[in-house]
Amino acid sequence: MNTATETSIQRLPEHVANQIAAGEVVQRPASVVKELMENALDAGAQKIVVELKDAGRNKIVVADDGKGMGPGDAEACFGRHATSKLRDTDDLLSLATMGFRGEALASIASIARVELRTRRADDAEGVEVVMEGGACQSNGPVVCDMGTRMTVKRLFYNVPARRNFLKSDQVELRHCIDEFQRVALAHADLSFVLRHNGSEMFDLPAGSLRQRIVRIFGGKYDERLVPVEERTDVVGLTGFVGKPEFARRTRGEQFLFVNGRFIRHGAFHGAVMRSMEGLLTPGQFPLYVLFLEVDPSRVDVNIHPTKVEAKFQEDRVIVAILQAAVKRALGRFHVAPSLDFDTETAFDIAPPKPGQAVGEPQIQLDPNYNPFRTAGSGGSGQGPSKTASSGGASFTQQRQSALRHDRNSERIEATRRFFESAPGSTDATSSQGDAQPPERLVFSEVNALDAVPLPTMGGGFDDQRPLFQLFGGWIVTATRSGLVLVDQHRAHTRILYERFAGMTQQALTGHTQQLLFPAVLEVGQADCALLESAFSALEALGFNIELMDEPGCIQVLGLPSDAAEGDPAALVDAVLEELREAGEVDAELRASRAMAGVARGAAIPSGRTLTRAEMLDVVDGLFACQEPDRDPWGRATLATFDRDAVAARFS
Repeated sequence: MNTATETSIQRLPEHVANQIAAGEVVQRPASVVKELMENALDAGAQKIVVELKDAGRNKIVVADDGKGMGPGDAEACFGRHATSKLRDTDDLLSLATMGFRGEALASIASIARVELRTRRADDAEGVEVVMEGGACQSNGPVVCDMGTRMTVKRLFYNVPARRNFLKSDQVELRHCIDEFQRVALAHADLSFVLRHNGSEMFDLPAGSLRQRIVRIFGGKYDERLVPVEERTDVVGLTGFVGKPEFARRTRGEQFLFVNGRFIRHGAFHGAVMRSMEGLLTPGQFPLYVLFLEVDPSRVDVNIHPTKVEAKFQEDRVIVAILQAAVKRALGRFHVAPSLDFDTETAFDIAPPKPGQAVGEPQIQLDPNYNPFRTAGSGGSGQGPSKTASSGGASFTQQRQSALRHDRNSERIEATRRFFESAPGSTDATSSQGDAQPPERLVFSEVNALDAVPLPTMGGGFDDQRPLFQLFGGWIVTATRSGLVLVDQHRAHTRILYERFAGMTQQALTGHTQQLLFPAVLEVGQADCALLESAFSALEALGFNIELMDEPGCIQVLGLPSDAAEGDPAALVDAVLEELREAGEVDAELRASRAMAGVARGAAIPSGRTLTRAEMLDVVDGLFACQEPDRDPWGRATLATFDRDAVAARFS
């Protein structure tokens, strides 16, 4: 029997413990940017300069003009759990600073080479400390400016597995920009500068919160902001919300701060969303930059390693106050849906020009026209005249150009097969050819997702089938066995998406139409980085986009030929929404999402009045698609109702 004292439990070496802690605190270069900027704020800095090389992968510099440190503190700050913010547990209940756990610098120093230069205002010279792999390499005097300059090089150099998990420079840069923006928004009274690879991305002088928002996101945001302010015994609320009509389909412009600290809180976000019920399209997210001031003793911010979550003693009360305050602000500034019961958009006619003679309109009627009579059942099958409406010529020309492709016969045949009765169904038009159609058919309480399956295809085809537009957004037509409702925007999106996807690389190369006047767009630095990461996919789609010297601006020189008539700003915004939603994905999926964004931005909008020719283009093009029943996001493009479904509405 072995009587010697044996133990399998050992205390981890300090550098191993620090590397484990680094896994919680330092996930990517953006984590370092956040921690060092927060330390600079706690040091009383009035100006903070952040410099990145290769998106922070190889170098991160954060310099401030704060109070600095003496020789003793300069090395002690790299010790684990070393902090000047806490002395006992009671201090945790009244935290008013940013960094307080004392793990950030120790964790960073364990996985990178860190050079610290710092000097206090009263000291004649500063001190330089060099750390590498968690160990101090040197500590000595140096001539430097007042404040602190922290340089982090070769992040994760001794943890190759973690370094290999970093994304592309464009993706990592966007994360760094996100962290920079959050800190800059929280402290509009301070100055911030961000540089990447020697180029200045942000130069934010001290000012008001509105000025800070506009400088970060662009001048177009100035008119989109609605101020919010509320003071109660429980919480103080200030900030801005964006007007609902400018809400986006993706998250990313929602900023909530508690006592100056950025947090995520599902209940508070839900309160803002509920305050805009009836003003937002489903699936959209508004901009908001809101600041909550709460008694520090009534909020716990130490429940998450990165301190982006918090617990509140009176969260339900705060939710109610937040929702009411935002709703009141929107009402105060008359942000509400515009209701005009006297205007029919389908007959929106521009007033005559001065001196223009207005003649009596001539209406031509075919007394023999019957939309429910086939060509073979007698009578005229002549449809209404195909008079082009405003804006319709370019759309028709696009389809005529597409029909020159070898798929012409396929499209006609696909539509022909669709518009005939199911096997065994009775011929409604032959038995009721002389019946008069009802004055109006109302479709209510019909869910497109619950529609019956597509009718089985086979039989004859009537090119003069009844066709009309419902509520400015749906195309209604009939088969011999029922009715079909087509969502015009989703259907055209599917058509364009498959057209792009079916093009060869050679066809895509010549798919760009250069703009006569290039469009200069202000999209912001974060979105510039996002577009740059997808330049190859956008170029393949037919975009010709260049980054401009002015930070946050791009120049659109060319658009995909199928979308050349569209608004460049709307197309770029649609692509950006898809790229934001795609997140960190591979190149193939990123290209697919960009393609979907182009298709959505170029598709005819819901609410636009179409001519019969345009409606035929959409219907024929949809049923020539490989997946006609869904748009690129899986949403229904059409709903079908057979004889039984229609009859059931009158049972």
